[in-house]
Amino acid sequence: MKNYGFGPTDLLVPQTLDMKKWSVVACDQYTSQPEYWERVRSFIGGEPSTLHLMLPEVDLGNAQPEPIYGRMEEYLSQNIFRTLPSSMIYVKRTLHDGTVRQGLIGALDLECYDYHKGATTLCRATEGTVEERLPPRIRIREKAPIEMPHIMVLIDDPAYTVIEALEQSQAAFPKLYDFELMEKGGHIQGFIIDEKKAAPILEAIGNLAGEAESPLLFAVGDGNHSLATAKVCYENLKKELGEQALNHPARYCLIELTNLHSPALQFEPIHRVVAHTDTDKLMAFLEEKGLKEGDAFDQKIVVVKKGERKIYSFATESSKLAVGSLQNALDAYLSKEEGEIDYIHGDDVVEALTGAEGAIGFILPDVSKNDLFPTVVKDGALPRKTFSMGHAHDKRFYLECRRIRKA
Repeated sequence: MKNYGFGPTDLLVPQTLDMKKWSVVACDQYTSQPEYWERVRSFIGGEPSTLHLMLPEVDLGNAQPEPIYGRMEEYLSQNIFRTLPSSMIYVKRTLHDGTVRQGLIGALDLECYDYHKGATTLCRATEGTVEERLPPRIRIREKAPIEMPHIMVLIDDPAYTVIEALEQSQAAFPKLYDFELMEKGGHIQGFIIDEKKAAPILEAIGNLAGEAESPLLFAVGDGNHSLATAKVCYENLKKELGEQALNHPARYCLIELTNLHSPALQFEPIHRVVAHTDTDKLMAFLEEKGLKEGDAFDQKIVVVKKGERKIYSFATESSKLAVGSLQNALDAYLSKEEGEIDYIHGDDVVEALTGAEGAIGFILPDVSKNDLFPTVVKDGALPRKTFSMGHAHDKRFYLECRRIRKA
């Protein structure tokens, strides 16, 4: 069978733990809400948890990987994990609103992935990768003995031939876990798929590639910078080890595969808040870049300041999407003026964060998920932080692990 870059791997899962305390939401969530992470720390205490194996991005500026490495080694030596050899996991996640999102945990071959614009690999980034954001992530991953996935990668499967089709075979897959997640995370179930049972699944994935010479088979939905970090670490390993790196476990990265067309997968726009700036100067700059009050033009946004919302639109477009025109203008402004930008999920959070002096928010329109694959093929990538797959509490929770350094 042809290798399409995704398949079973040796998985590590906890044996007998409080799984609600073990499983924690992706590190790149709630970056402007440190109180969320304080609640999580208080709830978990000193018990075994993926919280101790990662660094929330709210603390990323103070990245100290050594304590994380130590806790990983501790968990490995204490036999907290059981090993599932050459396996995948069929995941059913009941979200906070009751909808069920299905996924497939497995290993992505980093040889088949490139995050640079213009890539023609099987797996590509859907948004621009900010190289400056990678070094602190690299410091955490480069010597870590294990990895955990919060990366979600999309397949374009409108006929539901791969992941949703697994529901028909669920009875043949042993149940691995079944528990409630913390902080509105919903409920999650996992079912083991061994290597033999994985063969028809991998064949169905290969069928999606069709006859295209350079098909886009996998598009990164969540965790773009984490997957790019894994790629950089692997490329560095190749420089160090040469051809031996091709057989190294760090050649692969653990991900959850999800169908773009899943009814439970909702694309949410990612809004912007700029704090610690002269908001009048910023708005004057945006107006120079073509932003006009009112909805006379196609690319519309909502500007929020001290609880007041106003509709604006771009008379001059620097991108095919409103988010791109706005981001280009904000980047230009912040390259010269004071201000800190943050990327926000939810209108209510934008409003809460823009009540203070020196803060202003920009609420962006919805993005059609049906345009995702064609846009990535045509343009290379969307502007960074264009969309999010659901609310923060619906993001992937850390749970399964995998060795990325040889024992």
